[in-house]
Amino acid sequence: MKYIAFSLPTGIGAQIGGFAGDIGHIVREFSRYFKVVVNPNAVNGGILSAINPNMLYVEGYVFDEFLCANLKLKEVNDQNKIGVLFDIAIPQSVISVHINTINALRVVQGLNILEPQYTKMPVGVEFSINNNISSGTISNPDTLLEGANKLVDMGAQALALVCYFGEDADDENYSNGTGIDPIGGVEAIISHLISKELMVPSAHSPAFCDIEISKKLENPKVASECISSTYLPCVLQGLQYSPLISKTDGIDVCEIEYLVVPNGALGSKAVLGALEKNIKVCAVNNPSKLDVGCSKLKSNDILTFDTYEKCLEYIKKV
Repeated sequence: MKYIAFSLPTGIGAQIGGFAGDIGHIVREFSRYFKVVVNPNAVNGGILSAINPNMLYVEGYVFDEFLCANLKLKEVNDQNKIGVLFDIAIPQSVISVHINTINALRVVQGLNILEPQYTKMPVGVEFSINNNISSGTISNPDTLLEGANKLVDMGAQALALVCYFGEDADDENYSNGTGIDPIGGVEAIISHLISKELMVPSAHSPAFCDIEISKKLENPKVASECISSTYLPCVLQGLQYSPLISKTDGIDVCEIEYLVVPNGALGSKAVLGALEKNIKVCAVNNPSKLDVGCSKLKSNDILTFDTYEKCLEYIKKV
């Protein structure tokens, strides 16, 4: 089966995929015909996940480095041992919900999850939207790295990071299916840090103080975040068979035939790396807050499509 890569950057306000797993069904359709290297944002949907065995769940930093030929991906046959690191700032009532989630996934799906660990100090997450792009900071990255290292020493092959975000990011535009994910940017910062420093698959799940489930009808684009008080299930399911990271062994970028991205998000490291390797970039009409389109990157390797469906039909026929 051929390999393609599918990217939906986090926190850019994409009309399709900028919310809660709302592009997952499209990625699943691509995965019927190809092995798909995909970033978590494209398949994570809170308690739901669009992941399947034909997808390689790869955190954003690793995704970029892979497309730039700096890293390789080692597919796994046996499921990963997953380490879960909790921010010590998370209230005990919220921790209990997450522990129940871990135990449920152990029992129902047989996930191999190690005993969860806690940071020694609060991570100190702040999130914001700057220039129409989701962003933020963490004030204590060292405590995150220390806890993650401990889990790796315990045998963890993949890491789920759960940091405390305090009050829910109550953004009316996002809730209505028109705005920007206010926490996506800082979530990417957290997972990028761990993947870069420890070279292990990782993904982040936020924890909020409010664990009540919404009792009102929500926009379908964000509905999957409203039916559970934790976002951890999709992360753990993604990491279960996430490929390991290597500089020497595994799938090489040269095995990727196409990279599918929103037109307008063509300035990423992954896109530039793909073009350097003469990989065809499929730029699909999917408006966002970014504005680096094919007109700004003059390359014969960029193909434009009105819809993801037309893109899939094209690459199926080639």
